[in-house]
Amino acid sequence: MFVEERVYRLKPGCIPAYFGLYENKGLVPQRRYLKLMLGYYASEIGDLNEVVHLWAHESLDAREENRARMRADADFQAYWQEVRPLIVEQRTRILKPAPFFADTLARMIAVAGA
Repeated sequence: MFVEERVYRLKPGCIPAYFGLYENKGLVPQRRYLKLMLGYYASEIGDLNEVVHLWAHESLDAREENRARMRADADFQAYWQEVRPLIVEQRTRILKPAPFFADTLARMIAVAGA
């Protein structure tokens, strides 16, 4: 199991517009392919104008396959074209849970019904 951390730095003041677009146009097509959302956040203190989202993936191969299918989805493509102008920078990290946390992460995902 791996966790993907994606951080988008947005143009100042664009977090409400970004969240609105995501909720109304991006969430459904993205969840068709990426089913293990661990969280979606906006920065409040520190580096401002950032949106952080976390996704669990069974493997790096599964991540790549699911993301390729998502990028080919017409609904997701339409959403991405609309939201992309709000994004200034993107950072992505793949995180491997510590050995003592892997089982906890798996249980958290199971409880969430993902």
